Amino acid sequence: MTQQSYSAPGFVNGEVSFWMRSTGRPTPRPALPGDVSADVAIVGAGLTGLWTAYYLKKARPELEIVIIEREFAGFGASGRNGGWMSAEPAGQFRRYAKSGGVEAARALQREMFGAVRESIEVARAEGFSEDLVHDGLVHAATNAAQLARARAHIAEMRQQGWGEGDVFELSPAELGERVRIEGAQGGYWTPHCARVHPAKYTRGLAATVEGLGVTIYEGTTAISVEPHRVHTDRGVVGAKFVVEALEGYTLSLQGKARKLLPMNSSMVITERLSDAQLDAVGWRGAELVGDVAHSFTYMHRTQDGRIAIGGRGVPYNFRSSFDREGRTADSAVLQLKKRLGELFPALADVRLEQSWSGVLGVPRDWCASVNFDRSSGVLTAGGYVGHGLSGTNLAARTMRDLILGEDTALARLPWIGRRARNWEIEPVRWIGATALYAVYGYADKREYALDAPRTHWTARMANLVSGR
Repeated sequence: MTQQSYSAPGFVNGEVSFWMRSTGRPTPRPALPGDVSADVAIVGAGLTGLWTAYYLKKARPELEIVIIEREFAGFGASGRNGGWMSAEPAGQFRRYAKSGGVEAARALQREMFGAVRESIEVARAEGFSEDLVHDGLVHAATNAAQLARARAHIAEMRQQGWGEGDVFELSPAELGERVRIEGAQGGYWTPHCARVHPAKYTRGLAATVEGLGVTIYEGTTAISVEPHRVHTDRGVVGAKFVVEALEGYTLSLQGKARKLLPMNSSMVITERLSDAQLDAVGWRGAELVGDVAHSFTYMHRTQDGRIAIGGRGVPYNFRSSFDREGRTADSAVLQLKKRLGELFPALADVRLEQSWSGVLGVPRDWCASVNFDRSSGVLTAGGYVGHGLSGTNLAARTMRDLILGEDTALARLPWIGRRARNWEIEPVRWIGATALYAVYGYADKREYALDAPRTHWTARMANLVSGR
């Protein structure tokens, strides 16, 4: 039996992402010319690195800052994500509360609200807010178990500092006024999310940073980080401070292979929808939309009338491997197309234009962190578990305060100094990840079949094992 694959006229698989292809690949910046020195060296020209450079330069224009990037700015998750600038915490509230206290965890949540606002305001002020719209986020429940989880999550959010104006439960009719999802039983909406075109946003920030005097060296591979220096394939960068900002690509540094698990997330995007198709879907605003399934689906209606849908089709490959150009497994493409048709029957036969994949960095405890070893001058940030469009901004402002030695509220947040244990060795890591996501898929199927208001027991067991 041969494996099915998706094909359509002009269909593109890979090429980094639709976002990057829609803007065209950028003109390469020069590579590192040899050994150089700077005040701050940043490894990785994604949003963590770019935001860190931005805030440091704004605070101390005299600082000499260089960024080292293997490919080009925004090549990784920053240019491939679903365009959700969400305020949900980049980690688990209960774990932050356990280590830092409930009030500190609530402070982190408030700062995530602020990170969404700050990211939008800076983009508008600096002129890179094209296609950025602040219409919030909808989560839709399509069976009784999902609705029960959505309501339980709303109750948890209230305890974590989400006020009356921060999250709203939606009846099926209220949900249908925003988007018409097949079989929707309800859900919730939060205003704390903005729609972003990842490539335009990241490139705009990179250009802004360069305009402030930061040097971005592309086509330069960082090999290892030592106290006050970065070893690359083109020379050594010496610096008082070194920032590791590689997220899911952290495994490329010597000694960091098990620090973060590079979890694959795949997306497909439709052709431009007709007015009739858009009317059938009823999604005219710029809200981001997700479901409450264990095999989570996230969606984005683009400025030009397409729908992008993503999920964890093949969440982990053996030995943390992944396709750098973002080529997606055929099974993941077909799975996402099927899910699109389930949620929007009018789009069951719509043509897909492109698919792509990227990796997000997942710590063993599923909690993002910011760390600073003052003796070596090395800072690390990442592990945003899918909330990086806003988490990167907050992490960057936090690292700015740590580097400048300022005693601020950001410098006391409970994700600072958090160190998760390494992921298991292979093949345990691959067996565990593959089995867990198979269980989550099975649990989703059983919840639809039973339509009972309780999370299936297999998913509850998987949550215990995975630490989610």
